[in-house]
Amino acid sequence: MNQSFIHTAVLLTVYGPPGPVNYVLFTMAFVYYVFTVSANLILILVIYMDSSLHKPMYIFLLNLALNGLIGCSAVCPKIMENLLRDTQAVSYGGCLLQVLFINLYATCAYAVLAVMGYDRYVSICKPLQYHTIITPSKVKLLLAVVYFIPASLLSCQVYLTSRLPLCRFRINKLFCDNLAVVKLSCVQSGLVNLYGLFITVSLVMLPFLLVVLSYIKILSVSLRASKESQRKALSTCAPHLIVFINFSMSILFSVLYNRNSTVSKYVNYLNSAQFIFFPPLLHPLVYGIRTKEIRRSITKMFERRILA
Repeated sequence: MNQSFIHTAVLLTVYGPPGPVNYVLFTMAFVYYVFTVSANLILILVIYMDSSLHKPMYIFLLNLALNGLIGCSAVCPKIMENLLRDTQAVSYGGCLLQVLFINLYATCAYAVLAVMGYDRYVSICKPLQYHTIITPSKVKLLLAVVYFIPASLLSCQVYLTSRLPLCRFRINKLFCDNLAVVKLSCVQSGLVNLYGLFITVSLVMLPFLLVVLSYIKILSVSLRASKESQRKALSTCAPHLIVFINFSMSILFSVLYNRNSTVSKYVNYLNSAQFIFFPPLLHPLVYGIRTKEIRRSITKMFERRILA
């Protein structure tokens, strides 16, 4: 790469100069960020401190919360800073680092959701074999795969992107994403495009299909079960389904949005909110509200703090 990572700057053109709209958006972003970080930290602490929650489903949920912290922290502080600055520039190296962490957040979260879908499938369809299938060693293995494969594939993608020569230095978005950075290049790289397609298939489409197949099996078993068993299955799966559908829609809208770099700044704001802000905030709220064990643990934790 000809350009220095440090001295080459990329300009994010969507923000505009500071003004009343930016100040309102900064306040909203700050409030969302504080609530998101707080909700995920509370969920992590509750699962960590309550030994009764040291089960596979809650361990996966803890990792989903960690992912939410990574995702919103990779983008939100920089968005808030840019809303108050006259010039919204980021170094090329910083831009690529942001691309890596945003993609890690999205793909690892989706992989965790796929693993949680598999956990629900085993729990409902093979309840007597659950503890022999979902062992502590298998949980560790699944989590290692969830992080290692996306980190390896995405690091290669960012490396390939970094090798492209730059002819443009403006991105009409709130933050850097890989497609926007690729479009800054002077050349069209078939290898980069093909690798991007491979990433989409392996880290998005494959987990999506695994979750869909898991729920087809769950539905098939539930239809033959008693009403009480159906009610329990719905109660068990509802939080995961809500989170999975929400995150899938966020990814879909983000992909469609990334194909159009000429949208208005308000569409940029909306996309950032639905992809970066809402899922990490929604996940702990849904599980905190819908999961009886977590509600009970949160209540016990606050009662101990009040009575202490």
